[in-house]
Amino acid sequence: MGFVAGSGNKMKFSFGSAFWFLVLCCLAFLQSGDGFYLPGSYPHEYPVGEVLSVKVNSLTSIETELPFSYYSLPFCRPQEGIKDSAENLGELLMGDRIENSPYQFKMFTNDSEVFVCRTNPLSAEDFSLLKKRIDEMYQVNVILENLPAIRYTRRDDFVLRWTGYPIGVRADNSYYVFNHLKFTVLVHKYEETDVARVVGTTGDAADVIQIADKSRSGKVGWIVVGFEVVPCSVLHNLEKTKNLKMYDKYPAKVECDPTTVAMKVNENQPIAFTYEVAFVESDIKWPSRWDAYLKMEGAKVHWFSILNSLMVIAFLAGIVLVILLRTVRRDLTRYEELDKEAQAQMNEELSGWKLVVGDVFRAPSHPMLLCVMVGDGVQILGMAVVTIFFAALGFMSPASRGTLVTGMLFFYLILGIAAGYVAVRMWKTIKGGNHSGWIAVSWRVACFFPGIAFLILTTLNFLLWGSHSTGAIPISLFIVLLLLWFCISLPLTLAGGFIGAKASHIEFPVRTNQIPREIPPQKYPSWMLVIGAGTLPFGTLFIELFFIMSSLWMGRVYYVFGFLLIVLILLIVVCAEVSLVLTYMHLCVEDWKWWWKSFFSSGSVAIYIFLYSINYLVFDLKSLSGPVSASLYLGYSLFMVTAVMLATGTIGFISSFCFVHYLFSSVKLD
Repeated sequence: MGFVAGSGNKMKFSFGSAFWFLVLCCLAFLQSGDGFYLPGSYPHEYPVGEVLSVKVNSLTSIETELPFSYYSLPFCRPQEGIKDSAENLGELLMGDRIENSPYQFKMFTNDSEVFVCRTNPLSAEDFSLLKKRIDEMYQVNVILENLPAIRYTRRDDFVLRWTGYPIGVRADNSYYVFNHLKFTVLVHKYEETDVARVVGTTGDAADVIQIADKSRSGKVGWIVVGFEVVPCSVLHNLEKTKNLKMYDKYPAKVECDPTTVAMKVNENQPIAFTYEVAFVESDIKWPSRWDAYLKMEGAKVHWFSILNSLMVIAFLAGIVLVILLRTVRRDLTRYEELDKEAQAQMNEELSGWKLVVGDVFRAPSHPMLLCVMVGDGVQILGMAVVTIFFAALGFMSPASRGTLVTGMLFFYLILGIAAGYVAVRMWKTIKGGNHSGWIAVSWRVACFFPGIAFLILTTLNFLLWGSHSTGAIPISLFIVLLLLWFCISLPLTLAGGFIGAKASHIEFPVRTNQIPREIPPQKYPSWMLVIGAGTLPFGTLFIELFFIMSSLWMGRVYYVFGFLLIVLILLIVVCAEVSLVLTYMHLCVEDWKWWWKSFFSSGSVAIYIFLYSINYLVFDLKSLSGPVSASLYLGYSLFMVTAVMLATGTIGFISSFCFVHYLFSSVKLD
């Protein structure tokens, strides 16, 4: 496997070994942290009395969309100091900062009135910041065994589920903090052989009684299958907490009533924090422990809307396909049944796509830019299809934070080879087999979309840095991303371009005239048809888009990747058909400039997605506060629609190219 100079075979083997070594290194890097999650795998078994550590994630709010560190507020800190948990690349990009916390439980040991800490008297700065975060409706996100704490509230006859709990609440111009947490841990018996348990409700550990049957040597273990929290605002006697240490018992009984608030926040006054925990045996099994998080409100509406959308789009796609096939086949049949003289006379008398036979494959304006955008579109589309496919199989479950984003980045890097190949081969085809300039095309493919992403994300990152948000990408992570681009994506794109340059070009079935044919004046501007064509692909996507937007901006869990895969396949089919029909319409009116129009006829769906994003901002995120939050939302939306435009435009262009090539290959010419 060494790098041996000498014969060509050795050099090829060495290059292949280096490539696969690089891929394996990428996989090892991606699996650092939590790694990939398959439903039902990796249960952690705890014996009775073993310590369970609760972790905290960034504070989040749908009011600002700016995450902040948990310890940016005057909360209790762990005795061993603040330690970051191992995080993968996706978690860092999503703004997650998972750290240890002072909350600790012992497996199957109920405990109450546990004193955590008494903070220092609140300074004017801490007091002001705490009030600001309460006004902005920030949520505390605590995690146990990778399960976020879930909170249940009742509204009328409905039970609502929330992840996390609010920092506090404002009532009568006063601010109250939730300083007592009532935890409930649902556990499931992992294995039961010869150990019986007696759960202590007040002691530090449970008593374990050994069964007399010595023929077995097993023991009882428990796995965590649920984590619930009820936040309360309790007025503690600060005098009684002066001499208490962490995990001591608070000297009075604490009554947790979530409907009342009592711990008022005042400047120069400390806050005492306590908690209680109860363990409940549950029938929930390990593979089903995320069901509570995935059963969010509106599930029935979601399923009904998706099924309705699938039926409507399938019906429309069938109509478009039937009309197209019948029309094209009739024209070709009539044309081929004529003899040569009749064909010549027909060409003189009739108008339509047959008259642009000498111009239809004339090189478009800005051919290199078109090839670059198609190459990047192939890369983005391939990334989306592969990522959603693996997510539908369960490899990228919501239980494994950051894996979806990490997987998208990994597949995008690897598919650089496909982007370079498609772009350079299309460039070679347009140039009639001349591959000169393929290096420039490959370079532009490797830099075009990543450059747009880098520009948008850097601008937004400056806003996040200025707000001291954990959503800001650290400088070290920027360097890692640049290294991934320079060491993996760029070489693979150049390698794909090299393969495309060596591959044979696609030969055009007809010759191109030296003098371009004049395009007759049109009744309606062609750009109106191009922009209007995006409505049909948008109709395929907009229902699913609502749930995706809710997942991104409202903190809801998105999990129906199987339906998303179906919608993506339908979107690809509809984009191809819409672009194909519009290309045929343009050719029928003797408009041979179809290259860019075929790209934007399906890529125009990005316009409607961006307009929908603005609509979502105005009507669904109307509580979003501050210019920074709105700028972040619009910036990320612009980044998303750029990727969608490149991917859908590529679908339309490739389908139209194949259609035009097939159409004119079927025409008999002298």
